[in-house]
Amino acid sequence: MYQNIAVIGASGAIGRAFVNLLSSSYPSATLYAFSRNDTINRDKTALRNVLYHEINYQDESSIENAAKKTIETGPLDLIIVTTGILHDGELMPEKSLHDLSAQNFRLLFEANTILPALLIKHFSPLLNLNRPAVFALLSARVGSITDNKLGGWYAYRASKAALNMIIKNSAIEIRRKHKESVIIGLHPGTVDSPLSLPFQRHVPEGKLFTADFSAQSLLKVINHIAPTQSGQCFAWDGQRIEA
Repeated sequence: MYQNIAVIGASGAIGRAFVNLLSSSYPSATLYAFSRNDTINRDKTALRNVLYHEINYQDESSIENAAKKTIETGPLDLIIVTTGILHDGELMPEKSLHDLSAQNFRLLFEANTILPALLIKHFSPLLNLNRPAVFALLSARVGSITDNKLGGWYAYRASKAALNMIIKNSAIEIRRKHKESVIIGLHPGTVDSPLSLPFQRHVPEGKLFTADFSAQSLLKVINHIAPTQSGQCFAWDGQRIEA
């Protein structure tokens, strides 16, 4: 089904799970795994159809060069972006207006909105024009304005809401040239990973997923998305998330 695949953010929990899943599910495909460090290279001997490359997310020229590396084997049928940040060191989601910080807003928007936008800029022109192609980016349910019932988490919610608008805009533009293209946001659920670790005690029983389960669920969503659904955001169970 997919001949050329790119996974960006391949060293994170969900990124690694996607690389392993896609490598085994499509053994004849060429899979490009991009990461800002070389920790993923530990899997090189096991995943022989995967080409590993480093990428500097803070350098647009590095993003552009990363995209160019995929041209060697033809256009891309599937692009998955699993990058993102919720907390880091002293950076934690805000509980109230008192906690707001311009620095935190900048960091989260750079990681969760600006970076994905630049990845779309440089990787979307490489989507296969001769067959259906999918560009999927991890978003989050908390980026939904309609679904927001609890408040808090100002910068993270806002950065993901902005990402969802980037995805919608991109879908409209890309569809003008490629009617069968799909660009969507994906909510992976709460995954047992360093990103969710400080908040896992609040997760209902049965709702803390392994990265493998999340990747498998999201791949099912990707494989059943129609071009008419491009620009939307979907949860791991296939349910559409309202803006």
